[in-house]
Amino acid sequence: MIARLWPIFTRDLALLLRGAQGRGGAVLPLLFFLAVAMLFPFAVGPDARLLGRTGAGVIWVAALLAAILPLDRLVEPDLEAGFFDQWALRGIAEEALLLVRIVAHWISFGVPLLLAAPLSAGLLSLDAGQLRVVELGLLLGTPGLAAIGVTIAALTAGLRAGAALGGLLAIPLAVPLLIFGAGSLQPGGEGGLLLLAATSLAALAIAPFAGGAAIRAGRE
Repeated sequence: MIARLWPIFTRDLALLLRGAQGRGGAVLPLLFFLAVAMLFPFAVGPDARLLGRTGAGVIWVAALLAAILPLDRLVEPDLEAGFFDQWALRGIAEEALLLVRIVAHWISFGVPLLLAAPLSAGLLSLDAGQLRVVELGLLLGTPGLAAIGVTIAALTAGLRAGAALGGLLAIPLAVPLLIFGAGSLQPGGEGGLLLLAATSLAALAIAPFAGGAAIRAGRE
């Protein structure tokens, strides 16, 4: 099965990194993430204490928005082109395909965000200890954001204004991840990372089955 899924994974990853018709790709979520971190200090002022208290929340909101930027090209283009039907004829389950797509989506946006987090932390006046918690939180939580994004993309594929609807659906589902991720930096928030990991794992466990069922329902 791995041998059959590997070419699909490399194709999915290449498409997400490159973007539609060679535009955007992984660069767009990264630039969006950094832009939010750069603009926020201008909005609230240069108070380092205030930025330190609110910086983690800003990073997590930026991560969520970066994760849902490519929703319109996670599932719908392949569904319209009939690739899912071809893969089904070859005996590859939709759940396996969506799990592969979750991993590709996470690599395309989650890894760049992890690399950009130190710069964002500097802009938001987070110290080294806070940066470590932010990095660990993003490592634990961004797979859950990727799972939610792919699930919503599968549920809204083929719908009119599916991308806009997908964003509206993804935001409330991601709220627990944002709460636990940002809360882990607050006093007494040591358990936030454990809750974040548990929530992210639950999203990863549910996403392939929910998305696969949505694709099969759309085919009938």
